[in-house]
Order: sequence, then structure tokens, then C-alpha cells
Amino acid sequence: MHSTTETLQNPNDPIELTVVMPCLNEAETLAVCVDKALAALAENHIAGEVVVADNGSTDGSQAIAQQHGARVVPVPVRGYGAALNAGIQAARGKYVLMADADDSYEFAHIPRFLAELRDRPDGSAGSDLVMGNRFRGGIGPKAMPPLHRYLGNPVLSFLGRTLFHAPIGDFHCGIRAFSKDAYERLQLRTTGMEFASEMVVKSSLLGQKITEVPTTLKKDGRSRPPHLKTWRDGWRHLRFLLMYSPRWLFLFPGLALMLVGIGLMAWLLPAERPLGHLNLGVDTLAYAVSAVLLGFQLVFFGVAAKVFAITEGLLPEDASFDRWFRFITLETGLIVGVLLVLVGVGIAVSSVISWSHTGYGSLPPVQMMRRTLPAMLCLMLGTEICFASFFLSLLGLKRR
Repeated sequence: MHSTTETLQNPNDPIELTVVMPCLNEAETLAVCVDKALAALAENHIAGEVVVADNGSTDGSQAIAQQHGARVVPVPVRGYGAALNAGIQAARGKYVLMADADDSYEFAHIPRFLAELRDRPDGSAGSDLVMGNRFRGGIGPKAMPPLHRYLGNPVLSFLGRTLFHAPIGDFHCGIRAFSKDAYERLQLRTTGMEFASEMVVKSSLLGQKITEVPTTLKKDGRSRPPHLKTWRDGWRHLRFLLMYSPRWLFLFPGLALMLVGIGLMAWLLPAERPLGHLNLGVDTLAYAVSAVLLGFQLVFFGVAAKVFAITEGLLPEDASFDRWFRFITLETGLIVGVLLVLVGVGIAVSSVISWSHTGYGSLPPVQMMRRTLPAMLCLMLGTEICFASFFLSLLGLKRR
């Protein structure tokens, strides 16, 4: 058993690094993890401590942690993210390294992470977040299920890089380190497994410096199954990535639908068009109108989600987004909406006048649909734009 103060430092010395381990019934492996972490700190002359964030263990994990020199922080709120957040908040170190307590990660790699966090001899600042990369360091036999290794992690890491420009090859590595100041600026909200994704996403969105170091993963030392549930937690990570990127979830698909719909309308309004063995007519024109309306709805959802997320602190301020809102105001939206409604009314009135010239008799349905569909689109789209403008103004009141 180790004593933190006797092994690592003078009690009056400042703590440089806190190792935080989330814990829920980890009696089988907790002792060896605490011992390895303390040994790595001592061998590398790092002033540090080990904090075990206990999430309500019933197997005596708390006593084991204390006996082996760790400080225990009880966390009543269940969840991986809740446990880590409480442990990080209780950390006394300038830097924090988080790692699971299942004996799958190599605590001897602590110096690699700390070297990236520390300021450089030339005066340049160190990294804000240092991620481990298990694919670069090596994954041991049976350490990661094939579904995670070849599908889940690569796909989610690719999405993270694409949606948020995060320079990360292993988005969900469980061992990572960061400065406590940088962590506090993130203001993380999630309490479950998606906490790991939120950390990287927000760090990237805030423009923090992120680097990677190679690390290894071996099969954990527990006899019970892991807390991680493949499909449930994989979906939670994917859902989180999409919700934190309104552009990709709403805006870009909506704009694509609108452009396709408007293009089809411009092509089909004058007459039927042949396409191979097919003739595209008013039926296709109706689908094009629907695409424009649906696309606008998605664009509106994207803008509304972005305004809400920034207002509530879920996403950081976006200067380019604010510049757009200097021009797209309530009044601008109302003017555009009213003009579209007037165009729709004008088309409808002209159709009635044409109908009157026939004595209000029967009209060629295809010919009339070429007027009715554009009129309907203008009336509906104009009305939606007016009310959407009021709604966005209401969402943005707190930002003024």
C-alpha cells in the first residue's frame, strides 16, 4: 500500500497532475490501477495524486482505493460522465489525466501525456487536451471487440473529424489528459458515456489545442462484462455528434432538398420532360414542391437549433453565424414572407380570372396544376417564413 504524500511529494508542494478514475464496482482491478498510477507518478518525480470517483459501488471499492493511497470522491448521480466530472472538479492538480479502473490502460504512459500538456522551453503553450491513440500504440488480443475496432470506433472517429475538424484518430480513447483550466472552459453537460465525445467536440469548437500520443490497450482484468453496451452507447455517441452539428443534421440536407426541388420545378413548369423511357410531368412537379417545403423546414430547424444551442451555452459563439443575423432579421423575414404570399395570391387570382373566361367550366387539370402548385408553394412558404422569423427572434432575445 502507498501513501500519496509520503511517496510522491512534500505535503506543502503543489500538485501538478491528478489521475482520476471513475469507479462502479471495480474491486477486482482497482487496487492494481491505483498502485500503477502512483508508481508512475513516483518513478517520474511527478507531484500528483489519484482520485477515485465512486459512483455508488457496493463491492468495497471505496475502502480498497483508500487503502492503496487514493482519495475517494463519492458521486451520487449515476453515469460515466457524472462520475468523471465530479472527480475532475475535486482534482487539486493543474493537469488531470482520466483513465478507466479496469486495468486495460497503461499508466506508465503518464509522462507522454504530461509532456504534451506542459509549456515548451521556448515559451509556447502546451496542449489543452491530449488524447491517447490505441490504434497507434497497439491493441492487445481480445482487448477490443471486432465490432468496436473495425466499425464503431473508426466510423465515429471519422464523423468527429468531419463534423468538427477534430484532429483525432481515436475519438473514444478512455485515457486522456487536459489542463483543469481548459476543462472548466468546456462546461460539459452530459452524464453518460457520451461525455467522452462531448469533451473532444467542445474542445475542438472552442479552438483549444488538441494533440494525440500513442498508448496501448489490453484486455481488462474484470471477470464481469463491461459497463459499456455496444449498440446503446454507440447510438448515444452518434446521436450526440449529430445533435451538436446542426449544419450537418439539418442545414446541409435542407439546402440540398431546396436546391433539387427548385431546379426540378424550373425544369418541369413549362412542360413535361422526357427522361429515358419516362415522361416527368405534374406528378413529379408536386414532389419537387414538397422537396422545397421540406427543405425549408430542415433549414429552419438547423438555424433554430444553432440559436438555441448558443443561447444556452451548449455551443460556443460563432462569429460567422452572428454576421448572417445582422442581415437576416425579423423585418427581413417578414418582407420576404409577405412578398411570397402576394405572389401566391397573384397566381391564384390569375387562375380564377382564366377560369372565368371559360364560363367557370371544366379546365385542363394538367394545365391548372402548373399554376396551382407554384401558388400553393408561395403561399405556404411565405407563411412559414413569416412565423419562422418571429420564432427565431423569440429564441434570440437573450442574445441581444
